[in-house]
Amino acid sequence: MVQILAPDGTRTDRDDLPLDLSDEQLVDALERLVMARRLDLEGTNLQRHGELSLWPPAKGQEATQVGAWLAVGPQDQIFPTYREQALGHWMGVSLEDVIGGWRGTAHCPWDTVATRFSAYPVLIGSGTLHAVGYAMGIQRDAAADPELHAAVLCFHGDGAMSEGDTNESYVFASSMNAPVVFCAVNNQWAISEPTKVQSPTSLYRRALGFGIPAVQVDGNDILAMAAVLRVTLERARRGEGPTFIEAWTYRRGAHTTTDDPTRYRTAETDATWEALDPIARLETYLRSRGLIDDAWLADLQERADEFGARVRAAAQQPDPDLVELLDDVYVDPTPEVLADQRELAAWRAAGEEQA
Repeated sequence: MVQILAPDGTRTDRDDLPLDLSDEQLVDALERLVMARRLDLEGTNLQRHGELSLWPPAKGQEATQVGAWLAVGPQDQIFPTYREQALGHWMGVSLEDVIGGWRGTAHCPWDTVATRFSAYPVLIGSGTLHAVGYAMGIQRDAAADPELHAAVLCFHGDGAMSEGDTNESYVFASSMNAPVVFCAVNNQWAISEPTKVQSPTSLYRRALGFGIPAVQVDGNDILAMAAVLRVTLERARRGEGPTFIEAWTYRRGAHTTTDDPTRYRTAETDATWEALDPIARLETYLRSRGLIDDAWLADLQERADEFGARVRAAAQQPDPDLVELLDDVYVDPTPEVLADQRELAAWRAAGEEQA
């Protein structure tokens, strides 16, 4: 397993994984870790208060998102799971749009081209097909545009590796030498089933059977995540094909807010992973370097509180126009969608007449 920043804050760089992050970038990375966790906390609380229909917690997995932020290039496209809320926001998705999907007031309201952040695939594993198809499109675009230097970063969970869509995606990616990096966030649980039930061997070993170079990374080590993602994304941009990364981490919260993890996990296991927390690890390292102190952390807490208030405010959204909500289901509306819109419009008009 690739590890650069150990749980005790000790850093050991590797020649094969150069990482030229400045002190300012490292401090900013800690702030992003904290803000990602605050976004997750607020989202969970909003759902508990009845403001959101659902929320998929990501506590403990923040280093995978911040590592990606430090590695993604200006022309790369991200295909997320439904947990990369913070990464989407940093890519340009507004808080209102991040929250809207989970409140039920929008489908995918952001511009996936401008933000280079694609829609959430709620169907497990379906985003891998879209990601590989997009990567194959990059190959064709690059043939006509020598200035295109792009790759795809595709996130999926450990549970997605049990889906046919995902395995078919590996076949296409390998056969077509597609410029895609698969980041399998192994948080140890696919809903209530542990990873070992789905796979008798490490996930990264399974990718090797498809002919895809693979590596296992400490997913709670932001420096290792950033370093490996930088190298593999650049490899994809050079036309050297796909890579598979298994990010070894832990979902400290529930699978979603409909789940109760205390029914299938032990407090002892939770405590073990809490000691490996990605935020505490980077904070320890930065303190040892003299890059942060108590005063800086106090200011960070104030900024996090302000950010939390913005997240809560983003949930105060009006109900959507149900007719307009169907406008973006297809580029060209099908007869079925048009019929649904007519039916909704008639239902709404009848309600207004009765009022």
